[in-house]
Amino acid sequence: MEYYLELQYPVTIYADPEGGYVAQIKDLPGCLTQGETLEETMANINEARELWLETVYENDDEIPLPSTDETYSGKLLLRMPKSLHRRLAEAAETENVSLNQYILFLLSTAT
Repeated sequence: MEYYLELQYPVTIYADPEGGYVAQIKDLPGCLTQGETLEETMANINEARELWLETVYENDDEIPLPSTDETYSGKLLLRMPKSLHRRLAEAAETENVSLNQYILFLLSTAT
């Protein structure tokens, strides 16, 4: 059991439109939680991960290993029409965030 508890599973965090955050460990089906702050959300997902692993281990079910993202750099070059670029930049300015942050927000809410 200690082996699995030491593994580093990727955590995905989403801003909840109603406030706070939602965290999920996609490698552990059904392992998700929420919190009002990032700190609370991270503490909650760590507890959820431990409980998920303990439950599966006690039931002698297979525990998946963490996935890796070695083939993905996190960078993407994207060409778009100038008019779309302008609209996105204006919307980002209205939200008081960078264009990259705004596009990342839009992508994360669409998937």
